[in-house]
Amino acid sequence: MRILFVVLVTLVMSACTTSPPRNPGDICSIFREKDDWYGDAKDASDKWKSPIPIMMAIMYQESRFVANAKPPKKYWLGFIPAGRMSDAYGYAQAKDGTWKWYVDKSGNWGADRDDFADAIDFVGWYNNTSNKINGISNTDVYSLYMAYHEGHGGFKKRSFDGKPWLKRVAGKVSSRAATYGTQLSRCEKDLKRGGWFFGIF
Repeated sequence: MRILFVVLVTLVMSACTTSPPRNPGDICSIFREKDDWYGDAKDASDKWKSPIPIMMAIMYQESRFVANAKPPKKYWLGFIPAGRMSDAYGYAQAKDGTWKWYVDKSGNWGADRDDFADAIDFVGWYNNTSNKINGISNTDVYSLYMAYHEGHGGFKKRSFDGKPWLKRVAGKVSSRAATYGTQLSRCEKDLKRGGWFFGIF
């Protein structure tokens, strides 16, 4: 009976870890449900000097916190499968080459794109790299997302100028980061002292 209980608890905790949060619009709700995510996000924030609300807003936009998210498929003539739009994958929708670059530069060997801790660390690292390469402030959400989406070279060339849809998306990311920031200010004290049990009760 005791073994069965342990197995059930393990399965429940595993499901809670891999499934997307039930209320992705509320960062406090996210961190209460996913009891280890706040610690992962805080570690990445401290390491890369990237605010938690900004990293989480970017991740929301990229995958809605779906661990194995992939870009849409392409079709020839509207019905013949032709692969996917890109090789982006995971929480942060990082492409193969960019992820390899991250692993090489960060030293996070064995990192997985469908692991939240690794993915949020990637977002923080990328934002920090945008600061170093493009001179973007670590609080300039709009520009950070543009660089995230277009790449550092694309941002420098202002490839986003001809993409009004992308400007609208960057505006949404900025707005969400502000909302997350307001929400987090109300619950972060509890998150810091809540630990594992805070995510359950």
